[in-house]
Amino acid sequence: MPTPTKGPRLGGGPAHERLMLANLASSLFEHKRITTTVTKAKRLKPYAERLVTFAKRGDLASRRRVLGLISNKGIVHELFTDIAQAVENREGGYTRITKIGNRKGDNAPMAVIELVLEPVSAKQAVVAEATQAAAKAAPAAEEAPAEEAPAAEEAAATEEAPAAEEAATEEAAEVSADAEEAAEAPAAEEKDAK
Repeated sequence: MPTPTKGPRLGGGPAHERLMLANLASSLFEHKRITTTVTKAKRLKPYAERLVTFAKRGDLASRRRVLGLISNKGIVHELFTDIAQAVENREGGYTRITKIGNRKGDNAPMAVIELVLEPVSAKQAVVAEATQAAAKAAPAAEEAPAEEAPAAEEAAATEEAPAAEEAATEEAAEVSADAEEAAEAPAAEEKDAK
């Protein structure tokens, strides 16, 4: 016996349920947002996101697979060109469900399900831009040190020379100070002895 799908049943039978989900997804891709019941929106969310994932792949097999579920070629074309391009940097979460209250006639809880077509958060966009800049700078950085290596060695040598001279001068000053102290110490002892 096959495992039943998760979530509440929609429609009279499985075929009716598949057709309802395909029609809801088709309307969602066409209008970018639809108003429906909360139950239908929750069942539509994983279905629609899976179709968007196929559209992001963009190959012929994915297009044929989506065409097997949604028969309108115009909507499938829009899904694969416009929607897939709008969400290419997004890892998931292509839809958003917002509850809007109950329906007036039968008091059914209603929701708006919409495609999230805004760009990814500013922080992630900055990180992506920084990684691209680093990737571009890496080849330039590899070429530059090869040319600057002799110049860098010369600069380091010229910087080390004054530092070595200063160190030698300080050591000489310390040695002369120690020699003076050593010379003064016996003279002081001779005075104390007298």
